[in-house]
Amino acid sequence: MFEEASEVFDNMLKASFPFTFIVFIPAVLILVSPLPAEAAHEFAVYRMQQYDLQGQPYGTRNAILNTEARTVEAEVLSRRCVIMRLADFSYDKYQKALRQSAGAVVIILPKNMSAMPQDIVQQFMELEPEMLATETIVPVYFAMEDDELLSIYTQTLTSSSSQGSLSAAEVLLHTATANGFQMVTSGAQSKAISDWAITSLEGRLAGVGGEDLPTIVVVAHYDSFGVAPWLSYGADSNGSGVSMLLELARLFSKLYTYKRTHAGYNLLFFVSGGGKFNYQGTKRWLEDNLDHTDSSLLQDNVAFVLCLDTLGNGDSLHLHVSKPPKEGTPQFSLLKELESVVTSQYPEVKFSMVHKKINLADDMLAWEHERFGIRRLPAFTLSHLPSHRLAQRSSIMDVRPHVDVKKLSRNTKVVAEALARVIYNLTEKGAPGDLQIFTEQMVQEEQLSAVVDWLTAQPRAAQLVDKDSSVVSTLEYHLGRYLKDVKRHYVKADKRDPEFVFYDQLKQTMNAYRVKPAIFDLLLAVCIAAYLGMMYLAIQVSGPSLLWHMHHLFVNVLWGMSNDHLWSCGLFTELRSPVQRCPPTFFFPAPPFS
Repeated sequence: MFEEASEVFDNMLKASFPFTFIVFIPAVLILVSPLPAEAAHEFAVYRMQQYDLQGQPYGTRNAILNTEARTVEAEVLSRRCVIMRLADFSYDKYQKALRQSAGAVVIILPKNMSAMPQDIVQQFMELEPEMLATETIVPVYFAMEDDELLSIYTQTLTSSSSQGSLSAAEVLLHTATANGFQMVTSGAQSKAISDWAITSLEGRLAGVGGEDLPTIVVVAHYDSFGVAPWLSYGADSNGSGVSMLLELARLFSKLYTYKRTHAGYNLLFFVSGGGKFNYQGTKRWLEDNLDHTDSSLLQDNVAFVLCLDTLGNGDSLHLHVSKPPKEGTPQFSLLKELESVVTSQYPEVKFSMVHKKINLADDMLAWEHERFGIRRLPAFTLSHLPSHRLAQRSSIMDVRPHVDVKKLSRNTKVVAEALARVIYNLTEKGAPGDLQIFTEQMVQEEQLSAVVDWLTAQPRAAQLVDKDSSVVSTLEYHLGRYLKDVKRHYVKADKRDPEFVFYDQLKQTMNAYRVKPAIFDLLLAVCIAAYLGMMYLAIQVSGPSLLWHMHHLFVNVLWGMSNDHLWSCGLFTELRSPVQRCPPTFFFPAPPFS
């Protein structure tokens, strides 16, 4: 077959050069028309969460993207990359894209998310858990808005919206001639990360006065969570809690330095990892201390465990408990001291106790103190949030402006005062409620602000903070400044039955290429076939003379369509008239027939 085709082609070339020129050059002109795919924009994209927790998959399960862009206003979204802005985002639009088997979803976020209207921010916060509730087959990405990306969105929106009011023929013509964008990611398919270690840190201040001293445990988890790990900065949840824990460690380390103020309580500080994944770091730490060792402060006389979570805003403080404390216990003393300090020193703050039983049937625990409650250790969580279900605990919208440093400093002083009154038994000694152990200058607002600034300067999702992370090493350094016996604790998922599995490819580079739609290639092939067919019929029916005149007309039409491109490419330079260069003129040999 190939030999026959080669022979036919050779015969055509040898028979008549003008004939070959006339038949094939127009096809070449069409094929070199100005339609090259050029890179319109390159930008970073951040993939939605992908993880398994207790065997249940969550988030998107795909990372590869190579499809044409559309907005949600388009009639057909199947196998298209649906791009939408946060200002126009809704769960219904997101579900529409998934129902129509979209190839991918890209959500464009504003540069300054804190400047967004509060109703839009709140709406998206509430939608994040719903987006993660079940696994999504198609890749879902987030991108930060810039001028070029906004231009791509605007052009795609115009193209998608205009098709609804056109006739079928107009839609076909518009689809064939309009410019589109092909969205392509550069990374590979996601895969499970093996041997990932979640790191937690502990340090202590030993009490004085005997061996069997009661122990107070102060806990805060440092990792953040949101719909996209690389965009999860966790300012209030739980940068504020970690900042408060470090400040409490600094304050009480000073008190424990002097013999007069060295109390008869052991203080154990624990900065846990994997808090947003059912408190995996705390779970392993408890197992190591209660099941795998014969000597631990947690096995002895634990007065109570105080967990700090989302304390950087608001004028309310809520003590969340799984079991109301009984009168005469250290837990009850802390409850009363918190009430006393708030009432006498900060009357603008509303304090309350919130009781919620532990529901072991839930996939996720509500608060961190429930991990301790399961092991029958008295514990509670202090937060300015009245409920664990509030969306700001797990949102990419939880950024630095959501922490009010003055309120964080006030809340830190409330906790420090209440703890000091319990440790030194001040109420039973007759100390008035408005007695201040720590002055306003002792609680360093600048230090709190600096720690929150540092924590929110990088995402702290558990999938991104490994044992060699600067987050872990810096926390370890600060704990070592104030505490003794600072050590790390690691938790890795069991290989046979893992409780958690993380996946890679969470950040990629995406290219947007300016292209013609696929239907354009089909119409182009039809036009070329029609032209060659007409040439063949003209030769068979009317002879070469008519063919030459038809070709001359066709080239003039083609010249008018692609004038700038052909001459800018330098095509047919030798065919220009040597006398008249502008406008250039095609020169064709006269037909060798009459």
